[in-house]
Amino acid sequence: MADVTMPDLAEAMRSTVRDLLHSLDAGQRDRALFAFDADFHRQWTYFPGERPGLRLGDLGAEQLDKALDLLRLIHSARGWSDAQIVITIEAVKHELFHQQTGQQAGHTHARQLPYWLAVLGDPTGGDPWAWRINGHHLLAQATVIGDRVSGLPHFFGASPATVLSGPHSGLRALPREEDLARELVLALQEDQRRTAVIAGTAPVDIATRWDPVAALPQQQPSGIPYARLDHFQRELFVALVRQYLDRATPVIADQAWNDITDAGLENLAFGWAGPIEHGTGHYYAISGPSVLIEYDNTQDDANHIHSVWRDLRRDFAGDLLARHYAEAPHPGGSV
Repeated sequence: MADVTMPDLAEAMRSTVRDLLHSLDAGQRDRALFAFDADFHRQWTYFPGERPGLRLGDLGAEQLDKALDLLRLIHSARGWSDAQIVITIEAVKHELFHQQTGQQAGHTHARQLPYWLAVLGDPTGGDPWAWRINGHHLLAQATVIGDRVSGLPHFFGASPATVLSGPHSGLRALPREEDLARELVLALQEDQRRTAVIAGTAPVDIATRWDPVAALPQQQPSGIPYARLDHFQRELFVALVRQYLDRATPVIADQAWNDITDAGLENLAFGWAGPIEHGTGHYYAISGPSVLIEYDNTQDDANHIHSVWRDLRRDFAGDLLARHYAEAPHPGGSV
């Protein structure tokens, strides 16, 4: 989708959701559709449990394919591949649970797994609307306002991060997110590392969790600034940032990168917590004026990943909604 423009993306999402909603029966539509300003609009979680919306398992095969088209639209080819691995590992865990408990697992794919689709607002009109697919260790979404799209927050996780047994043994989720960060820490000089390593022990989870507002705790050091890195270290840092941005379809990734560079790469910082050795619990954060990225792998003997990409202005299309309501005020409209 390298040549897809933002208006192209908005229209493709609008068309896909219209087709999907048209294929649903009345009961399915009731479960899938919500007002744009629904109470949970900015609420999400990566924990197990039910979500508002229509469970993907309640969709027929053609309906499911239309829902998964939304994941394909919001992601790049590599991001879609990452999403499929996240879903596959969830299926592996599902199978292992049933094997251990002696229950019949049946088919384990997206139709049986814990993901819910919600459509907020009316994609057929001119007002803002949104869709999301949220479930255990996965949040993908888009808010569409006219011909503009915001796709954040975005979350990928996996437990296990590396499958240790069975037919999928060796399958690893998000390997570059871990390996690039560790390579960056190992490339630092001793004095640089003292600044970059913000704690000797990694926290049990990402700091922002599912907070609707993206901000690190004030007491958490930011780490080492981009400006203190040499050329090779900067290349690693940029590659790590792009690893997250390039989960998204290129038009969204490029917009995010332009926001970061406009604010100044020198204003980015990288902080690591925990040991550097592979197989030990670790955490890192990348923070800047427009972006916040967090990664944590501490639970289950450092085999359980949580990773999130946030935008300080564009999360839930905050900047686009502000502009929309300023240009075309709506009664009672607020951001």
